[in-house]
Amino acid sequence: ELPKESDQFVGIDKDVKRILADAYAKKVALDYCAQEWVYVDLEKVEKQLAVCEKALLDFMDSKRRAFPRFYFVAQNDLLDILSNGNNPSKIMVHMPKIFQAIDTLELQDRGEERPYAVGIHASVGKEFVDYDEPLKLERKVENYLQ
Repeated sequence: ELPKESDQFVGIDKDVKRILADAYAKKVALDYCAQEWVYVDLEKVEKQLAVCEKALLDFMDSKRRAFPRFYFVAQNDLLDILSNGNNPSKIMVHMPKIFQAIDTLELQDRGEERPYAVGIHASVGKEFVDYDEPLKLERKVENYLQ
């Protein structure tokens, strides 16, 4: 959902790898760091990363506004949830962080692109609650968790 920033980050990654490869080839850190262009390039990378970080934080904030329970999830966890939203089984580890007393959803694969949730496993005891009807986990993660 952040194609421009994603492309920009790929470019930043290439710049950092180039800088590190040049540093490795120089062998003497002091000689490498004394070159003026190194400082200039590192400052440029830092500024570009700040722009990417701002875009990512704005994106995560928009997801929190769409699904307020995300306000109670740490940034690293939210990033993992959002990046794996198309694969519901990968976000089950985060369910207790999103919903109180829910350990995980019982997922059922029906040969379709996305699984169905057929029930809830409680985080306390061994309680399992069946859904009356299976719930297809489609669209974005903030939609199917509501």
